[in-house]
Amino acid sequence: MYRSHNCGELNASHINTEVTLAGWVQKSRDKGFMNWVDLRDRYGITQLIFDEGRSDKTVFELAKTLGREFVIQVKGTVIEREAKNKNIATGEIEILVTELKILNASLTPPFTIEDETDGGEDIRMKYRYLDIRRNPVKNSLLFRHKVAMEVRKYLSDLDFCEVETPYLIKSTPEGARDFVVPSRMNEGQFYALPQSPQTFKQLLMVGGMDKYFQIVKCFRDEDLRADRQPEFTQIDCEMAFVEQEDILNIFEGLTRHLLKEIKGIEVEKFPRMTYEHAMKTYGNDKPDIRFGMEFGELNEVAKSKEFPVFNAAELVVGIAVPGVGNYTRKEIDGLIDWVKRPQVGASGMVYVKCNEDGTYKSSVDKFYDQADLSNWAKTTGAQPGDMIFVLSGPADKTRSQLSALRMELATRLGLRNPAEFAPLWVVDFPLLEFDEESGRYHAMHHPFTSPKPEDMHLLETNPGKVRANAYDMVLNGNEIGGGSIRIHDKATQQLMFKYLGFTEEEAKAQFGFLMDAFQFGAPPHGGLAFGLDRLVAILGGQETIRDFIAFPKNNSGRDVMIDAPSTIDESQLKELHIKINL
Repeated sequence: MYRSHNCGELNASHINTEVTLAGWVQKSRDKGFMNWVDLRDRYGITQLIFDEGRSDKTVFELAKTLGREFVIQVKGTVIEREAKNKNIATGEIEILVTELKILNASLTPPFTIEDETDGGEDIRMKYRYLDIRRNPVKNSLLFRHKVAMEVRKYLSDLDFCEVETPYLIKSTPEGARDFVVPSRMNEGQFYALPQSPQTFKQLLMVGGMDKYFQIVKCFRDEDLRADRQPEFTQIDCEMAFVEQEDILNIFEGLTRHLLKEIKGIEVEKFPRMTYEHAMKTYGNDKPDIRFGMEFGELNEVAKSKEFPVFNAAELVVGIAVPGVGNYTRKEIDGLIDWVKRPQVGASGMVYVKCNEDGTYKSSVDKFYDQADLSNWAKTTGAQPGDMIFVLSGPADKTRSQLSALRMELATRLGLRNPAEFAPLWVVDFPLLEFDEESGRYHAMHHPFTSPKPEDMHLLETNPGKVRANAYDMVLNGNEIGGGSIRIHDKATQQLMFKYLGFTEEEAKAQFGFLMDAFQFGAPPHGGLAFGLDRLVAILGGQETIRDFIAFPKNNSGRDVMIDAPSTIDESQLKELHIKINL
């Protein structure tokens, strides 16, 4: 037996108990005649004491050789600690060690294994197995486990069945690049890793499974950022004989359950917002509604004056920023430079200070009088002491730029409180979006999304106006889940492929198996997938997902710990009938 207790459970009730502990040396303090060692495992820290007057001489001398991260086993007696530590669960006691065994020595770690470490991100990624020993990462992984278990419990209690689907599948167009896997047994042919289990969960509905879920790995070969990894985890769900309202109610219930069980927060029924309203009011389809700063469209009150920039713009739009009417010119110029960055792309910005006395001071006073600026304030909801920032240009681009500014200002002003949760549903997405580069429409979600029946007639005349039976759940400005009611009959699916530019042969080659299945009594069905990594990070109060993944990739898609991806042996390439041309 390596241990009778873990390093986080002993307290005053165990005084005079003989115990055996095992773990890592966090640190030691050698006072010559007495040596204290902090022993750590996943559960906590217990202080050990080696006393020259009370400990065996061999044990006492061996304790002096212990270094950071040595793995040791000790036996001893629980005694009352003189200098108690209220910050840890074991702070009332310590272990007077009678036996010490070094199970494994350790090199000096490349960074300190502390909550506040001296290791930069690159070095901690390289030695991720050491980083996991730190409380912030360890606790994030334990938090992820807790969320996943609550998800499984909730869905299982509603009679969902967890079914595994394949990882080696057929390459299909789902909006991102596939990771491909060569097949040795089928020369010149390739598997693809699934971007999602989309077609398989639909086939499970054809198979009569009725309610399916899976916590599943998905793979997309796309550029990375803070909230994106090449491999990620979904809570993937599908249901038969349901309409949109059924799905929204169940997964709103799941989210409410997680907020209550994980965070102790009660949330009433989630608000719903159409895609069109979200884009017009917040400039994106995943609005953060923890704060205001809603868009005010100023075309009617800012055009037809002598300011040519606004007169030539498709859209003039502004936001009222609360309490920053005292910003200095230097601070305003800094924000103008911020929106001009290539990542945002604005050509400039107009501002209006809403003075406490009810007057206005703007960067366009030459063109607009106080009555004009008062109308701007009314349109944007600005109050005395606020500042109005205005952008103009092409409608979609300008809304996107103002959305980026809104989020940046909210961050600077501390309005994005990670302990506050504001979920909502965004519904009525467009079914299709036009791609200028290819000159044709693409599915905004995926090719299996059902159009709203009342919009079907628009497919011929105005396909861009067709709404989808699709919905996203948004939490604190992040899309944490999305789904749709699916097409379940062959005729409608063929029609969808037609408007997406697939020839009949292409559709059959890529999705023939699904089309065939639809001919054998496919039920009406729909589903939703939550991004587990992102959901866990938001519930954990973080912006990025990396620390909630045990072994993440860096921003170049590399695992620097195991040095992957890497080249493979020439004999493997030959066996796979592959030649590398660089």
